[in-house]
Formats: sequence, C-alpha cells, structure tokens
Amino acid sequence: MEWYWVIALITGGLLTFMMLGLPVAFSFLLVNLIGAYMLFGGMSGVEQLVVNIVDSLSTFTLVPVALFMIMGEAMFQSRIAVDLMDTIDKWFGKLRGRLAFMAVGGGVLFSTLTGNSMGSIALLGSSLVPEMEKRGYKKPMSLGPILGSAGLAIMIPPSSLAVVLGVVAELSIGKILIAIILPGLLMAALYTAYILIRCTIEPDVAPSFDVEPVPLSEKLSATAVNIVPLGVIIFSVVGVIFMGVATPSEAAATGAVATLLLAAAKRRLTWEAFSKSMFGSANISVMLLMIVSGAVAFTQILAFTGATEGMVQTIVNLPISSGSVVLVMITTVVFLGMFMGPIPIMLVTLPIFVPVVIQFGYDPIWFAAMYLVAIETGSTSPPLGGALFVMKAVAPKGTTMNDIYKAATPFIICDVLAIVILYLFPQLVTWPVSIMS
Repeated sequence: MEWYWVIALITGGLLTFMMLGLPVAFSFLLVNLIGAYMLFGGMSGVEQLVVNIVDSLSTFTLVPVALFMIMGEAMFQSRIAVDLMDTIDKWFGKLRGRLAFMAVGGGVLFSTLTGNSMGSIALLGSSLVPEMEKRGYKKPMSLGPILGSAGLAIMIPPSSLAVVLGVVAELSIGKILIAIILPGLLMAALYTAYILIRCTIEPDVAPSFDVEPVPLSEKLSATAVNIVPLGVIIFSVVGVIFMGVATPSEAAATGAVATLLLAAAKRRLTWEAFSKSMFGSANISVMLLMIVSGAVAFTQILAFTGATEGMVQTIVNLPISSGSVVLVMITTVVFLGMFMGPIPIMLVTLPIFVPVVIQFGYDPIWFAAMYLVAIETGSTSPPLGGALFVMKAVAPKGTTMNDIYKAATPFIICDVLAIVILYLFPQLVTWPVSIMS
C-alpha cells in the first residue's frame, strides 16, 4: 500500500472517531488496534502493539507530567497563587491599566508555578475580570490580557505540554524546557507593550482609579513572604536543569517537594488540600498518559509502514524553500487550534512535522519552541479555541462569545508577531540551550 493511502486511512479514521465524540485516548487506541491488525499481520500485530504501549508508558521521561501536575494542584489548593496576586497588586499602585498589567504579571508567575493555562484563566478570570468591569474597564482590556497571559503556561516551565512534545517528538525534554523561557518572556513583553500603547491611545479603555497607598515596608514584607519563596521553587525546577544538576524528572520531583513544603510552612497543607492535590493531579496525569501511549503507538505504525519516510521525502522534494515549508507547518498548527485541543494536534502532526524539520537540517528544538507558540495561539483563536470557552465560563454575566473573540484578537496578533521574531532570530531559542551545563 502506498504511503499516502496509509496516512489517509489512519489519520482519517482518527479524525472520524474524534468527530463522533469518542475521547482522544480511545480514538487513538481504536485506530491503533485496527491499523496493527490490518498492517502487521493480524493478532501478532495487535500483540506487538500492546508491547509497544507498555514500553511507552514505562519510560522515565513521562515522570515530570505527574509531578508538574502535583505542583500546580498544590499551588491552587493551598491558595499560594492568591497570595501572589495580592503581592503583585501592592506594587502596581495607581498605574493606568494596572489590573491589565497584573493579569500579564500574574500569568507569567502562574506559568512558572502551575504549567496549566486553563487553570490560570479560571483563576485570573474569576478574580480579576469582575474587579476590572467594576472599575470601568472595557471588555477588550478586561478579557484580552487574561486570555493572552494565561496561555503562557504552555511556554514557561514547568510545562506539561512541553514534556508531551518531547516524548512524542523524541526530543530532549530538558532542552525544550530551557528553550521556551525566552519565547515566553518575549510574548509577555509584547502583551505589555500592547496594553501600554492601547491605554495611552484610548485612556477610556482602562480608566485610572484611586488606590489606597501601601507603605514600602509592607510591599517588601509581602514580597519576602509570598514571592521570594516562589523563587526557590522556580530554581528547584528550571535552575537545576540549566546547571546540569538534575534531569527533568528529578527537577520535577524537587519542584513538587518544594511546593508542598511551602504550603506546609504557610500552614495550608491540610489533609483536604493534600488529598485534592493528589487526586486532581492523578486524574489529569492518567488521561495524559493514556493519550501519550496511543500517540507513541500511532507514530510507530506510521514509521513501520514507511508512511512517515514517504511523506518526508515528498515534502523535501517540493519546489518551494525549506523555510516556507516550516512556516506552512506552523500555520497549520494555528489553524487546527481553532477547532481541536492542543494534545490531539500534537499527536497528529508531530510524527510528520519533526522528521521533515530534521531532514531540512533545522534545529528541532527551535521548531519545537515555535510549535508551542502556535499551539498557544490556536487555543485562543476563534471559533473553537479551548481557552475562549473557559473564559466564557468564568466571565461576568452578559459577556458574549463575540466580546471574547474581539478581546482575544490583539493578543493573537502579538503571538503571530512572536512566531515571526523567533523565525527570524532563532538565537532566542538556541542560545540558552547552548550554555546549559
């Protein structure tokens, strides 16, 4: 069977099962079972598929997924994230658009602690949006900054999606986690610049209001209690990877332990908070591991049948530049994000895209960073980006999807600009990786 028929049948079957409402994990499992039976000689192929799934789940590289989830759940259950927002609030004072800047600052800091964009949207949306609208903020400036900045959880370590990307694409997870730091900060800088320019041109979009002055001593005290300890947690994850002291799995373990110790030091690690953190992270981790196992088997079927090699050679021989092919891939990811969740997009496209990138001679870590930005862009893009519906769920009564679409658009443009900058200046991704110990 020709390679294009293999890809058409397997990918078409996968998308059909998803559109019928079958969960992603079971869609992959069913397609893999059918593909293994038809292409690998009946039941012997199915038996080999089971062996491959067991091997994919027993790999040590998947450990960070569960541990990063524990970090995020512990942060939210112990309300450490709320303390963080209160401290940021003290420092912004009477700055015009202060609540919008708080959303970006909170999004960056939450990203380093939770790695969960939907959770960040839920927390920031439920806490900041009502206050913004009470202060007269227009919807583009109350909804947009939260949609944009919460997506930074995909880009700033610890990022569970970065771990999934590394496993599926067979790339170094440690390098990916370090490579996405500067792109994430670049996106935050673009969001900040947009808010500053918009508030300057249209002061009515974010009216200024009186804020009770906070003494410098109180600001410093809150920073020492609520932010400095978080710096220790960030170092326990990112710093130890960068210095070569620990692997990503070990760093995730130190980060989870540091988070639980901080919650205990604040006397908030109650049995209820601990159990909710463990059960919540277990539920999400099991779902992710089921999906990843199916994706790895899906990738192996494409490889063993020669479909991946056939597609790579066809794309490489296209009469267009290799750079144009990379841009088409990134654009495809953004487009798919308007209709699909991040993980299904990864599992369908990465087995095809990454071999092409490597064949062209590009750094796959550089491509992975742009890919994650594109994933974040798609999740906030109309009509069906997942982040848009989370925002709708927590937005004040009377907020329409059209309001959310309009608020998200400027931040989508910022994301696209970030992709262009990373494309033109790959050193933003490759330089931090090159100086890792």
